[in-house]
Amino acid sequence: MTRELRRLSIAVLIMFLALFTSTTIIQVVQADELRNDPRNARTLYSSYSAERGPILVDGTPIAQSVPDDSQYKFQRVYPSPELYAPITGYFTLNQGNSGLEGALNDYLTGTSNAQFLDQITAIFTGQNPKGASVETTIDPVVQQAAWDALGDQSGAIIAIEPSSGAILAMVSKPSYDPNALAQHDTSAVIQTYQALNADPANPLYNRTIGGNLYHPGSVFKVLMAAAAIDSGEFAPETQIPNPPQLQLPQSSSIVTNAGGSLCGGGETVSLADALRLSCNIPFAQVGAQLGEATISDYAKAFGFGESLEIPMSTTASVYPSDMDQAHLMLSSFGQGDDRVTPLQIAMISAAIANGGTLMVPTLVESINAPDLSEIKGPSAEVYSQPVTAQTAELVKQMMVAGVSNGAASNARIDGVDVAGKTGTAENGEGEPYTLWFTGFAPADDPKVAVAVVVENGGGRGQNAFGNQIAAPIAKRVLEAVLSR
Repeated sequence: MTRELRRLSIAVLIMFLALFTSTTIIQVVQADELRNDPRNARTLYSSYSAERGPILVDGTPIAQSVPDDSQYKFQRVYPSPELYAPITGYFTLNQGNSGLEGALNDYLTGTSNAQFLDQITAIFTGQNPKGASVETTIDPVVQQAAWDALGDQSGAIIAIEPSSGAILAMVSKPSYDPNALAQHDTSAVIQTYQALNADPANPLYNRTIGGNLYHPGSVFKVLMAAAAIDSGEFAPETQIPNPPQLQLPQSSSIVTNAGGSLCGGGETVSLADALRLSCNIPFAQVGAQLGEATISDYAKAFGFGESLEIPMSTTASVYPSDMDQAHLMLSSFGQGDDRVTPLQIAMISAAIANGGTLMVPTLVESINAPDLSEIKGPSAEVYSQPVTAQTAELVKQMMVAGVSNGAASNARIDGVDVAGKTGTAENGEGEPYTLWFTGFAPADDPKVAVAVVVENGGGRGQNAFGNQIAAPIAKRVLEAVLSR
């Protein structure tokens, strides 16, 4: 073989190996990534040619594909669009997908690894390909009650079954109509998407699990009370200094209680009464005594700092690090740089309700093949044990007192012990408050834990409190669960 021919052979071999390697990477290594990329138009066209599986609530479709005379063969339809948009998300021809439509796209299109044999069978039998159905954990009665209770407010509600982590309701307002994004007119879809994306009210955000995170305000005190007791440094009856105001260390900032009043009327106040009455100054001092490291450990155990797959990805809530003493004390009553999702706050209440055991939250009850055989069944998975059962019991009693005779009184339900905590989070000078409620019921046998957040002070700026606006909303959601 001549030298030139040898060089040519080597060059051809190198080119072949390069082509083989790149093809292998694309077809094997990157196959799932490319298939799930919302910009992959080929995958989307293929998705439309098959009957996409429905998303169900108690057996009723909240997203389904119906036959269509166009080249796409099927049209995606959302029967109760705004009510369920944060759950279903959208499925579009040219703007990708979101929500369960995105997170479970492989199952809905029938292309998941678990459905491989079904794909092969369909090829040999000539059957039209169909995707799997997704049964959610949502309770339609509770979902509707939460939607109605929030009314015209901007905010979110999430309800969780403490014993399983099943999400019973997920409401985010303002919402949007995913039907407008599912149409086959690509220009109209682009126009609609751009308008929604540019809307300052952010209707595309699922506020329960992401978007712009909220200051938790006083609902963070539930975690603080649990950490204080579980650490062994405090008991419910432990007395804490109770000055009318407190200057933060190395700072000109002054901390006061809500309304600038003395909390409880004495020179000291118990930890239990500090939670019941929602006192800021005592909790600032509790935080200073516990220290950042201890609080951070408990925050992480309750879920802070981690994004979950429910199966949509959630935004991780934030407990700040490397704080000076002033910021540590602010963060100890839910101000400073604390940032949370409503899901995170509901998880704290759910853990207390479930004897200190936090379950992994989930939206999916089951995934079933077109022949109704189960591809993936229900599962209850423990996330963590952030506090002991004894600590959870003590905090529960403190939260019950907060509703029966404290700052969360507007969540009372006749004949039922409700455990709860309100919050009124500040957002800067002159900015409207963020209003909160979190809790669970019945306290002795919890069926549901909730978190309610209302933006913009419920339309009252800085002239409203969580007990005025958020607690009555939560009460209606709790009643819907208890009346089932």
